[in-house]
Amino acid sequence: MSEDENPKGDDEFLARASGKQRGLVAEFIGFLKANKKWWLAPIIISILLLGLLVVLGGTAAAPFIYTLF
Repeated sequence: MSEDENPKGDDEFLARASGKQRGLVAEFIGFLKANKKWWLAPIIISILLLGLLVVLGGTAAAPFIYTLF
């Protein structure tokens, strides 16, 4: 492909590549918006909360967590 075929596409690519990169959460939200996969959000949030509970269960906060249940 020569430069004459797609000059705008190359400029747009370089502009986006040199711009500020988004974080993981922003990328995930952008993915949800673009692909209309909003049903994934509660699943991911539940998995993250369960992981947080497991991590906190092995710390000094464990007695406080176990009294909640």
